[in-house]
Amino acid sequence: MSTIQNVIRQVNKELVPQFEERLRGFLITQDKDWLIDQIIRLALDAHSLQEMDRKQLQDAKVKTRADRIVRLREMDLNPQVVAAFLERYKSYDRAKLIDEGYLLASAPPKGSDLIGEEYRTREGQILLQHAKDILFGLLFGDENTQTHFKRMQRELLTFALPRFKAGALDFMKASTEMSAAGTWQDPDSVSNDARADNVIMEVEYGEIEGEGIGHGIVRGLSLINNLEVNEQILYARMINIEQSTLIE
Repeated sequence: MSTIQNVIRQVNKELVPQFEERLRGFLITQDKDWLIDQIIRLALDAHSLQEMDRKQLQDAKVKTRADRIVRLREMDLNPQVVAAFLERYKSYDRAKLIDEGYLLASAPPKGSDLIGEEYRTREGQILLQHAKDILFGLLFGDENTQTHFKRMQRELLTFALPRFKAGALDFMKASTEMSAAGTWQDPDSVSNDARADNVIMEVEYGEIEGEGIGHGIVRGLSLINNLEVNEQILYARMINIEQSTLIE
């Protein structure tokens, strides 16, 4: 009498030559360095594999930050540049980003998934990068990045977002992260949360006269939210700090 094990063995026996032929045909067209990396991965144990992935991720972050600093130096960020940024994008919401060809209308609805690169046009990808560069410069820029502000007052920026979306803002540095359970009742029932796993991030920065930095931060976060983070409401606030533990 046949058993399920016998049936499976027979099917595998018939399919193995086809699988081997298709696999060989695929591998023979691949890049040699990629093949070597995959062979090494197969040879490593789980711990070594995790360590290699962690190092590759860290190397990628270092390169991304180095590239951002190069772009900031070329931008020569100052109050006039921030004012032009605010004027250029002051009325940009999701609808306008779609109308002007930065974002596809098929992007996930607000309050749901992150907006992936496949939903942004080339112009949208450039604008998202620019908004992140501006935000980084406003928060952390100094003479080393050709950022020129007369910072007069210490401020604390606090914002919250779901943990699974925190990677969209992983370019931050010198920030404090805390876990928090959030509750959000969505009137449209798209993204109701009951004790959702959120991350609260706090960043100290220097403000200038007229609060141009703060206005730029709000506009930058708004663009990032509409182009990637995709929250219905991205909570953020800025408060003055009379004293700080950051000693220069």
